Amino acid sequence: MMKRIFYSVIFSLLSFHAMAQLKIMGKVSDAKDNTSLPGVSIQVKGTKIATSADASGNYAIEVKGENDILIFSYTGYTTQEIKVGSRKTINIQLVESSSGLEEVVVIGYGTAKKSDLTGAVVTVKGEQLMDKPVANVSQALQGKVAGVEVSINSTAPGAAAKVRIRGIGSINSNIDPLYVIDGVVGVDPNTINPLDVASLEVLKDASSTAIYGSRGANGVIMITTKRGKKGEATVSYENNMNVSELYRHLRTLNSAEFVKVYNESFANGQKFDQAGGVWAPPKALNHANFPLLFDTNDKPIYDTNWEKETYKPAFSQNHQLNIQGGGEKSVYSLSLGYLDQNGLAPTSAFKRYSVKMTMDNDVKDWLKVGGNINLIRSAQRLVTDGNGSLNVPRAVTEEVPIVPVKYPDGTWAGNFDIDGLEGAPNPVHIANERYTINNTLQALGNVYAVLHLTKDLDFKTDFGYNLAGLKNNFYSSLNLPHLSQDQGGVANINAYMNYYWQTENYLTWNKQINDRQKLTALLGVSFQRTGYERVRSETQSFIDDIFQWHYQQAGSVRTANESQDDKSSLASFYGRLTYNIDEKYLFTATGRYDGSSRFGKNNKYAFFPSVGAAWRVSQEDFLKDSKTISNLKIRASYGTAGNQEIGQGRSLPQIQTNTVVLNGAAQSTLLPSYIGNSDLKWERSVQVDGGLEMGMFNDRINLTFDYYNRVTKDLLLQTPIPWSAGEVTANVYKNVGSVRNSGVELSLNTVNVKNEDFEWSTTFLFSANKNKVLKLNNGNADIFPGPNFLGDNFVIRVGEPIGSFYGMTRLGTYSDSESAEAAKHNLKPGDRKYIYNPDGSNYYSVIGQAYPKWTGNFSSNFRYKSWDFAFDIRFVQGVNTAANFKHSVEDRQTLSNSLATVLNAWTPTNQNTHISQVRNYRFAQDSHFDTWWVEDGSFIRGQNFMLGYSLPQTAISKLHLSRLRIYASVQNLFIITKYTGYDPEVDTFNSGYGANTAFSQNLDFFSNPRPRVWNFGLQASF
Repeated sequence: MMKRIFYSVIFSLLSFHAMAQLKIMGKVSDAKDNTSLPGVSIQVKGTKIATSADASGNYAIEVKGENDILIFSYTGYTTQEIKVGSRKTINIQLVESSSGLEEVVVIGYGTAKKSDLTGAVVTVKGEQLMDKPVANVSQALQGKVAGVEVSINSTAPGAAAKVRIRGIGSINSNIDPLYVIDGVVGVDPNTINPLDVASLEVLKDASSTAIYGSRGANGVIMITTKRGKKGEATVSYENNMNVSELYRHLRTLNSAEFVKVYNESFANGQKFDQAGGVWAPPKALNHANFPLLFDTNDKPIYDTNWEKETYKPAFSQNHQLNIQGGGEKSVYSLSLGYLDQNGLAPTSAFKRYSVKMTMDNDVKDWLKVGGNINLIRSAQRLVTDGNGSLNVPRAVTEEVPIVPVKYPDGTWAGNFDIDGLEGAPNPVHIANERYTINNTLQALGNVYAVLHLTKDLDFKTDFGYNLAGLKNNFYSSLNLPHLSQDQGGVANINAYMNYYWQTENYLTWNKQINDRQKLTALLGVSFQRTGYERVRSETQSFIDDIFQWHYQQAGSVRTANESQDDKSSLASFYGRLTYNIDEKYLFTATGRYDGSSRFGKNNKYAFFPSVGAAWRVSQEDFLKDSKTISNLKIRASYGTAGNQEIGQGRSLPQIQTNTVVLNGAAQSTLLPSYIGNSDLKWERSVQVDGGLEMGMFNDRINLTFDYYNRVTKDLLLQTPIPWSAGEVTANVYKNVGSVRNSGVELSLNTVNVKNEDFEWSTTFLFSANKNKVLKLNNGNADIFPGPNFLGDNFVIRVGEPIGSFYGMTRLGTYSDSESAEAAKHNLKPGDRKYIYNPDGSNYYSVIGQAYPKWTGNFSSNFRYKSWDFAFDIRFVQGVNTAANFKHSVEDRQTLSNSLATVLNAWTPTNQNTHISQVRNYRFAQDSHFDTWWVEDGSFIRGQNFMLGYSLPQTAISKLHLSRLRIYASVQNLFIITKYTGYDPEVDTFNSGYGANTAFSQNLDFFSNPRPRVWNFGLQASF
């Protein structure tokens, strides 16, 4: 008996030991393409035993017995639970989550499950964001989120796009969204390498943006960059190479047509000369006067196509190397990036070098520390400057075709070679000898510590920084007539040192009250400081171009020597409370109390609260088992956010220096510059949002719908003051007026087909926004904000939207039978015909809208075995674009070349036209900003078409690769539009990031053409 007991104990112990040592091995891969999934978490259910898959997706874990259950989880994929059973090898394929309800979303000062959100928050993953080759984040965001309108107005290499969230709610302050990069607030996102982005969240409503209080009125975009992962180190490399080409053309007169129109214009001079004089060119266009340009038969020797000579195909390349890895306690990442982008315009280019490092370390069970640093060095060479000046795109259109780029002896040719023409250098000449190099050296990052004070309570302290040195070097050659020849060359340097730091300190309490209720509370304090220093110097009159800005003292005339510095501070106290009942009823309350140095002593502080609620209807018993509706959530929010982006010192009286001559000598003086306003305070946006989120058929169909109504009150408005006040600046910032933005947003994602060999999914986005000015200053008088081109181009008027074009209405041209009517306005048949007021004065009205009534985006993705194909089409409708360039190239003959449209100008046999009879510019009819220039700017654009192939594992395993994909794509494949310029999406007056550019959108005064881009890329991981 004792012997039996002894053996039983021994066998039991052996059995227990064997169970404890049972080892399970396997591989985790993507169900879609069978690629390895490194970093997948594998845990034994109900225990702390866990591991993660290595770089090749392999794992090994010890379990206690056959009844144990393994949990496989990975962000963006559906979690799976597998019973061990008798198997020792378990290979698993994870399926991407269609709805992503369990996906963790980054919100202000924390994260939350997507299913728990009460606000309008949209996530875009890094791989979705970078599906086409672009230089910066703002361009990549176009067409990705409903309600976010992204306008790529400039095609200069490295140029940023404009991003507007739910319309425009401000007039004289910044209207860009607030960007938060890895927790650092207020960073220009276009400086970072977009290939470093892991995910991007767009916070659109008050429930989500109020946590940023005084800076959240224009929406918030949160960018999270790639960090380390547990497991063996993984290395990934991405490369793309592309060629840009001109594909839309702006046809101008060829040589024969130019000579014909030129001669006719002088011949028609007698008709429009009140004295009836006979007019001839200063010098006839013939061989006798211009032997280098005309042959002995008086025919032009050259027929130069300036588009072809200027806009050449441009090659660009982008390389990114990323390393991620780590152990149980520490994870790290390192990325290296290089971008070399070249533009269609000669010598235009942008280069960027980036290095990013991150480290996160669980020092103790109660302490986690980490940080990141992002170093960026970039140089942008711009060859187009000064809207309205004789720059490259203007010269492309205005340069006459009868001159070459260079004469046979190598000297530059140009309009200046012909008497009487507007003497611009040719565009190739300008691009080579007039340019700006914008140099940036930036350090961006943060360090943090998280203390786990109790099981439920964490404290995080964070120090973020953004240091940027900018140096802009400009030179214009002493050989450029009418640009810098008279000055003997011009060189200037603008140097800036910008700094920003913040410290965030907050407590987060996550409390599971009971099985039904969860509570999360956040309480924090923030301090921020922003500042910059600027110096500028300019020199003219060089003896040779060799010195340029490298050696300014070589110029004999010093024309500028300036310096300036500025700083501002923000102190904030914030809190958020979220309450979850049964995963069905969700509540959020947020508040932030901000104090800013930018506002008056009577209004330094303001409070910005919000509340939000959501009902997950699909969690109710009557829907829980529905085979049709897999997810249904109704949410609503109400709250306020602010806008303080007006620069420092607007509440304070200011003085400025000047120089006068006293007793024959220069004497410095002080002048009253700005009157100040001690009552100045924040703009305040009050927003209501209602949303519906629905998933159907196991989330094969996902629909999100939002309605919003946002009223911005206490507008930061530059109100005029009498010149008799004696101030240099004849306006003062006041809180005056209000604007409403209301609209709807729709996002529809469908998985149409999904099986082992074939997948097909589609996404449709739709946004419609209605903007209306509700109130302005006393009496609601119209405001004309500029920019002005031959008069006011925009008007701000109560009852009308921001961005309303303002001008005259062109009816056509006067016919011979209307000579008496034309004479009433001192005009003649062949002149342009307008609507006039009863008293004969010019009649002005709202003649168009610079912002669309609705936008949409349709994309579709296909996969067949190892092949993938995707396309993306953008719709912008109900918008106008002003072709201001028509003034210079339709209304000004005998000064420069013209558009080919002047061949349809008024003649005795062609009187049904909108283009006036050609004539010597001395007798040109006054140009007006009018309905002929303001065209239909709606368009449908083929944004991106991409075909890719992923090599199978069997083919790449010998190369020790876990993934290898090659692809080809084309951007801007086609555009369907009635607009006659290069592109209807344009802003040549102000296209930069970080300024209120509401009143320059869709103004086109000689834009760079948008290229078609052919791209080839490679993605590899090992």
